[in-house]
Amino acid sequence: MTERRRRPQPAKRPPRRPSSPVGAGLGGEQVEGRRAVRELLAANTRPVRELLVAQGAERSPIVQEILDLAAARRIAVRRVSLPQLDSAARTDAPQGVVARAAALPEADLDDLARRRPGGPPPFLVMLDGVTDPHNLGAVLRTAEVAGATGAVLPRHRAAHVSPAAAKAAAGAIEHLPLALVAGTAAAAAQLKEAGVWVVGLDMDGPGSVFDLELATEPVALVLGAEGAGLSRLVRERCDVLVAIPQRGAVASLNVAAAASVACFEIARRRPG
Repeated sequence: MTERRRRPQPAKRPPRRPSSPVGAGLGGEQVEGRRAVRELLAANTRPVRELLVAQGAERSPIVQEILDLAAARRIAVRRVSLPQLDSAARTDAPQGVVARAAALPEADLDDLARRRPGGPPPFLVMLDGVTDPHNLGAVLRTAEVAGATGAVLPRHRAAHVSPAAAKAAAGAIEHLPLALVAGTAAAAAQLKEAGVWVVGLDMDGPGSVFDLELATEPVALVLGAEGAGLSRLVRERCDVLVAIPQRGAVASLNVAAAASVACFEIARRRPG
């Protein structure tokens, strides 16, 4: 059982072009893949400059829906050959569509920590040095589906929303507020001051994620880097360290799979 205590209240195919460099802004300017592009257009939360569609791709119902959404928003559509689209793409399987949009807006960490009147308590997912864009996208997709109210990414030495991450997220980046912070450890301290419990998922954690009673409170789930796990300083800043109980012979889950287990366990315990 996790000890509960009162938190202080918050104060008022050709060679692919490289993705956004590690340490840059959030990214998200190029979105590829049918589901990701469809959500970009349907969400209508940021400007879309251009849509590239491979000739013949409109035979797919979801691509036709994308074209209808583009027409409704008066977005320029450029029909290109499949080799041309593959040359413009930065992933191996753009599925016949590439969108170019404004960068994702950065959310403010204090805003993410603040509970909205009548809304659920904050449920944030923080990443500590995750560098694989596919894992990043998968974690963001899981977090959004599980009801997370925001995600926190470090500005340096971590993956941001490259085309590969956006495709893996399957549209979640259009609905999940994302904050960029100078460092995960400092952000953890800031969230604690704002009344948010910081929970580190660590394979050697003394508690079980399935016994996390404080999941109903404002909470930030921290996920460590592939292989290395949580950094020492971030681990020290956590209020609670929990593990996913394992019964098999394999050493651990990867960060995306672990995020799925932990996010949905937190979601299971929360009202609504």
